[in-house]
Amino acid sequence: MENLLTLAFTSFLVQNIILNQFLGICSFLGVSNKRSKAIGMGLAVFAVITLSSMLTWAIYYLILVPGELTFMRTIVFILVIAGMVQILEMAIKKFSPSLYGALGVYLPLITTNCAVLGVSLLHVQNNFTFSETVVFAAFTSLGYTAIIIVFSYIREQMYRAPIPEGFKGIPAGLIAASIMALIFKGFVGLI
Repeated sequence: MENLLTLAFTSFLVQNIILNQFLGICSFLGVSNKRSKAIGMGLAVFAVITLSSMLTWAIYYLILVPGELTFMRTIVFILVIAGMVQILEMAIKKFSPSLYGALGVYLPLITTNCAVLGVSLLHVQNNFTFSETVVFAAFTSLGYTAIIIVFSYIREQMYRAPIPEGFKGIPAGLIAASIMALIFKGFVGLI
């Protein structure tokens, strides 16, 4: 149990997928300009990462390893993730058309979000058990969600700030993200 708590804490804060491993930056910068879009994207990424990690773990250890087909893991994982995103996209379109419209092109981009594929590859690389995979995926995606929501709040405040014209938008966002990354480096000493 202690191992799972350490893994959860590490996945959420210490090895944050955005600020420490720099995966998922595209959607992080693209959707974080409004809090409502950031919350929607965070929840969508949480669902896709958690469900696809469980499914890719099962496929890898129950099909690819016994069949000696581990060299196909990246292709298989991408197909699983694409399928999960399609199902999620259809569900969001049916149950929340406003969120579907707000996410726009970024919802299909979850398929190519390197954070989603990265989590699936990392749990295989680290030889996690199924329970460790679930904890790792859930807390990594919760870390993604927390950071994108906090960052959206920061970006909303930056729109009101007197920022020079050349730094408005993405440049100021990158500076703020780098400061956040430096702050999160302080959590490394806790574990």
